[in-house]
Amino acid sequence: MDRETGRVVVVGGGLAGVRAVEALRARGFGGGLTLVSAEAHRPYDRPPLSKAVLAGDADDTAVDADWDALRCDLLLGERATALRLDGRGGAVATTAGELPFDGLVVATGATPVTLPGPGRQHVLRTLEDARDLRARLVPGARVVIVGAGWIGAEVATAAARKGGRVTVVEAGPAPLGHALGAELGARTAPWYAEAGVELRTGAGVASVEDGGLLLADGTRIDADAVVTGVGVRPNVGWLSGSGLDVERGVLTDSALRASVDGTARPDVVAVGDCAAWWSRRYGRRLLVEHWDTALNAPETAAATLLGEAAEYDAVPYFWSEQFGRMVQYAGRHEGAERRVDRGDPAAGPWSALWLTGDRIDAVLAVDRPRDLVQARKIMTTGAAVDSEKVTDPNIPLRQCVRA
Repeated sequence: MDRETGRVVVVGGGLAGVRAVEALRARGFGGGLTLVSAEAHRPYDRPPLSKAVLAGDADDTAVDADWDALRCDLLLGERATALRLDGRGGAVATTAGELPFDGLVVATGATPVTLPGPGRQHVLRTLEDARDLRARLVPGARVVIVGAGWIGAEVATAAARKGGRVTVVEAGPAPLGHALGAELGARTAPWYAEAGVELRTGAGVASVEDGGLLLADGTRIDADAVVTGVGVRPNVGWLSGSGLDVERGVLTDSALRASVDGTARPDVVAVGDCAAWWSRRYGRRLLVEHWDTALNAPETAAATLLGEAAEYDAVPYFWSEQFGRMVQYAGRHEGAERRVDRGDPAAGPWSALWLTGDRIDAVLAVDRPRDLVQARKIMTTGAAVDSEKVTDPNIPLRQCVRA
């Protein structure tokens, strides 16, 4: 693609889309740029929606971007509906017409999963979602949240602080069981009670009803607002028939190039919540639906579109603020040989490390940000650690690295 005359279309107005635009300009791309966003707002950050926006501390989380300097055409409130690929380049069909391109960034994010039933259920994905739900978080409101994952805990935190009567319904045996495992997830269960939130685990949902929730065992929970937080699915339906390899998300290589029948296309990249990228570090494909990936992966995507050698192979990272605690996680613990703890969960800040041999696979830090930062750096470099020293919470992890 010619750096001066090429045309790049970015589909998706979230953080990943914005960062792709910025990275292209920063790398010297002087051609045409168009960003297509289904939302009518200028691109904004999503993490504050479940934090500052729900709490009423903010109403606008717009990304700080100089759109005039970026020389990017914004098509807001317009959707991509189909993709046509030619030998090189192609065109995106949108509700505003067809957009030819020489390079394409797919950054269409994800869509919340909803539950069966005729009743109204709130999700938390857009600014409108957050504002609508915030209006219902009033003193005495009966708020039922389905899912004790990251989002469910953050919504429960905000609702309880607003004086709501909050119940969280979780199908698994403990909060965060899917992310952390039942044993570690159970350590967070007392946080709910401390905040005055009722937590019901092992409770499946049959349907969302008018004015409440019907559980699988026939129990009904009355509610003024039902919030569903049971995960998301990549928003890739518009790519049907395009020829791109799509499974759960858009399949990419480590340079974030999408492919057709297994052959990478240098003119199409995918980033953010819709990209299932190949990680050389982990030897598998990852779909990481977190802010850090949306922030950093577009740098690689932009380099790839411009014909530069690049690879995205970061250690995944995520954080959550819930019930007055900062919870941070980095790495991947699936397949780790063992877990060790640092600190006493009943006495204050603590963390957990997953190890294989003398290598750290993942870290969970609760109000111990230094453990998170240092463990993440160690994982990034692949350094070995003293597996006895790391169990001592008084020894900084950086001092546990073997010489």
